[in-house]
Amino acid sequence: MRSIAVYCGSNFGRGDGYLKAAVALGQTLAAQSIRLVYGGTTKGLMGVVADAALRAGGEVHGVITEKLVERGQLHEGLTSHDVVPDMRSRKARMARLADGFVAMPGGIGTLEELFEIWVEGQLYPPARPIGLLDVGGFYGPFFGMIDHMIEERFLPQGHRDMVMAHADPSRLVSAMRAYTPVTVEKWGL
Repeated sequence: MRSIAVYCGSNFGRGDGYLKAAVALGQTLAAQSIRLVYGGTTKGLMGVVADAALRAGGEVHGVITEKLVERGQLHEGLTSHDVVPDMRSRKARMARLADGFVAMPGGIGTLEELFEIWVEGQLYPPARPIGLLDVGGFYGPFFGMIDHMIEERFLPQGHRDMVMAHADPSRLVSAMRAYTPVTVEKWGL
């Protein structure tokens, strides 16, 4: 695994647990010589994970929109970056550059990015590894909803198994490295 795209909030969240997790994730990626691909800004957890990876000697590639550059939000210290016209281009470019994906706690943008890459893996296997950095049980309610979808037969268990979660970044990256793509048969109508 040479590169991981990280989806995370442009805010810091409540308390310092999310900030500490972003630092640990950036350090983990750098220590394992995995290039961080992310949204290219200095804002919130995005800036924290990038700064941590850079301070630890890691390679960081940002993908940022023209509008965000115009607002002065491009992280000036990145190893490399792309400027793209819009959010759709941003997500597509990040996906092309990544061998795997990590979603940290975040808002609707983070979830939207997570779901898009998860659906891509479902529809166009083999899926690349998807990990959730489950800081403080952040993704517990999310998995409750996913389990409900499985129980109500809207989602096969195999699609749930495509996503792994750990609170520790090192364990999460190790699980992603060991990931074997899941093949799921479509349910009959």
